[in-house]
Amino acid sequence: MNSRTNRPTTRDSQIDRVAADLVPQASLLARLVARRLDSRISRSEARVLAMLATGPRRITELAELDGVAQPTMTVLVKRLAEQQLVSRARQPEDERVVLVRITDAGQAALADYRSLIRDAVREHLVQIPDEQIAALAQASEALEALIELLQGGAAAAPAAGSRPNQKEDIA
Repeated sequence: MNSRTNRPTTRDSQIDRVAADLVPQASLLARLVARRLDSRISRSEARVLAMLATGPRRITELAELDGVAQPTMTVLVKRLAEQQLVSRARQPEDERVVLVRITDAGQAALADYRSLIRDAVREHLVQIPDEQIAALAQASEALEALIELLQGGAAAAPAAGSRPNQKEDIA
């Protein structure tokens, strides 16, 4: 009998470990970093601004991408509009459609948020040995490749209960 059928190979076991640990660890990292930020916008607001940085979107699309109900996204967009970080406009060809756009102030707030993240993470990275920094640099490249694969697969219908991935998820 082939040893491959009896026990997982090193690659298979590594894939299983990464598949099980990656998303929970990335989520924990994002929450830990967000807690350390003294930002004028929340992590949720930063995610919406990041989604809008690539172009205007409908509220329903934003809700779907963020995995929240439409009323929840409507409240979030309203809060961003009150801060003048986004603008809302009805489509002339279909008055029912409202497009949300990031404003210059929203771009600046998102850039500030990302800068705070970079500074907060950098502050702790300097305490890590060089070989672990090199491993994290490689992991960052691998994450980019995985994200591209997941986004490429987003053209197909998402599985029930899943939400499309966004490269800008942490903002």
